[in-house]
Amino acid sequence: FNLIFKGYRDPLPDEIGLSGSIMQFLTPGLRLLTLTMRKSLIIFLAIAISLHCKTKNNAGNSKFIDCKNVNIPTEMKCIPGGPFIRGSELTVQKLDTGKRVKDESPIMTVTVSTFLMDTLEVTLREFKQCVKAAKCSIKPGPKYGWARRNLDNPALGMSWFAARNYCRWKGKRLPTEAEWEKAARGSNGDQYPWGNEAPTCKRAIIKENGRKGCGTGITHKVGSRPAYRYGLKDMAGNAHEWVSDWYSDSYGKCGKACTGTDPKGPCNGADQCPGYKRKIVRGGSWYWPPNTTRSSWRRPHYPDNYKVRYHHFGFRCAKSVSAP
Repeated sequence: FNLIFKGYRDPLPDEIGLSGSIMQFLTPGLRLLTLTMRKSLIIFLAIAISLHCKTKNNAGNSKFIDCKNVNIPTEMKCIPGGPFIRGSELTVQKLDTGKRVKDESPIMTVTVSTFLMDTLEVTLREFKQCVKAAKCSIKPGPKYGWARRNLDNPALGMSWFAARNYCRWKGKRLPTEAEWEKAARGSNGDQYPWGNEAPTCKRAIIKENGRKGCGTGITHKVGSRPAYRYGLKDMAGNAHEWVSDWYSDSYGKCGKACTGTDPKGPCNGADQCPGYKRKIVRGGSWYWPPNTTRSSWRRPHYPDNYKVRYHHFGFRCAKSVSAP
């Protein structure tokens, strides 16, 4: 055992005796045997430990969960975890300031864990249930009378905190920006939820040929267009959708908080984040032209400034999954 676990060493002067004489006599043969056994034992132990750790880590990490093993609520879809291509190098003009920026850059691969996403945008009817339960406030609400009458259309006029509170009430949360983009564009960086073909009113509720809401001037009932990637609907058009992240001028300026696995943006999307004033909405709306429905498009907006109407803003919820 001494030879196997510690390896052979030449005896010290005070160790010379019967055993020392025998050791010296056996030295040439034992040295080769000992080194061979020792290396074999080390390799065996290293492989065993590696396999044990890998198995343990995979079992507890949601990014390896197969959607087939997930209990999926009827109103949600499972988005498989894994890497995807995020962002673009386009220069875009911001809706609120008119500035031309590259806030979707750089293009990079990030990873998200498997998660659940609402199939549809939250409707006004659903949000009113939260208000009735005294868990949500509808103020300031949309400025449009039609938006207050169409209960099965997307809930509009939602501040970021109103959206956050509703999702919490349902036992869910707002999706991260990375999760939302993965759900919208898939793994290979497609421009839209349906692929790379240009947006039309057959695919999304948008402003087309100068006509808002595909000619109606308003939002449509949720799910009125076909399901696209992962079975989700209205990921482009109808209502803007809040995500949990704070807005940075670009992913490059955001740095580590926007890279790696399951990025959550500055301050991990907390309610308050020193130096950051605006959250993010995604997906375009009935009010704006097709270019705003690109899956990498970002719009920054204030989360809780009630002097600013959120009349275009709705949301959908997400939920994490656990290992089986």
